[in-house]
Amino acid sequence: MIHSTTILAVRDKETVAMAGDGQITFHNIIMKHQANKIRKLYKGKILAGFAGGVADALTLFEKFEKKIEQYRGNLSRAALELAKDWRQDKVLRRLEALMIIADREKTLMISGSGDVVEPDNEVIAIGSGAGYAQAAAQALTEHTDYDPRRIAEIAMHIAAGICVYTNEQITIEEL
Repeated sequence: MIHSTTILAVRDKETVAMAGDGQITFHNIIMKHQANKIRKLYKGKILAGFAGGVADALTLFEKFEKKIEQYRGNLSRAALELAKDWRQDKVLRRLEALMIIADREKTLMISGSGDVVEPDNEVIAIGSGAGYAQAAAQALTEHTDYDPRRIAEIAMHIAAGICVYTNEQITIEEL
C-alpha cells in the first residue's frame, strides 16, 4: 500500500497551524517527495490533513467534505458522523488512514476505529513521524514564545531528521 506520513497541528489562542511532510512511500521506497497532505475546506475555515493509505485518505477527505457541508461547518458534528460511518460501513471500515481536522476553536483526530479525539493540549500529530513531531512541538510550545506556524515548521524539520518516513518538503497551512 502507498502511504503518506507525518501531519502535525499546533494551536494557540488565536491561530492553528497544520504541517505535513511531502513524502509518499511504498513499503521502503520513496514514491513522491512533494505531496500536499493538507487541505483547506469549507470556504477556507477548516484545515484537514491525513496520514496512512493515500487512496484511503483521499476517500475520507471526500466523505468529510460532504459531512462538513451537510452540517454547515460544525466540526464536531461532522467528525462524529464521519467516524460513525467509518466504523459501520463495510467498505469504509477497511480504510487505513487517520485525519486531523481543525477550525479556529478546536482540533480533532479521527481514526478508522470510530475514535474522535480532541487533544488535551495545543499539539497533536499522526503518521510515522508523529511521536517525534509531537514531542518537538510540545517542547517548543512549553519553552518558547514562537507562534504555531513556527513551532510546526521547526518540529517537522526535527521529525524529518529522525524518521526515515518523514521528509523536509513541508507544507504549512494556518487559520
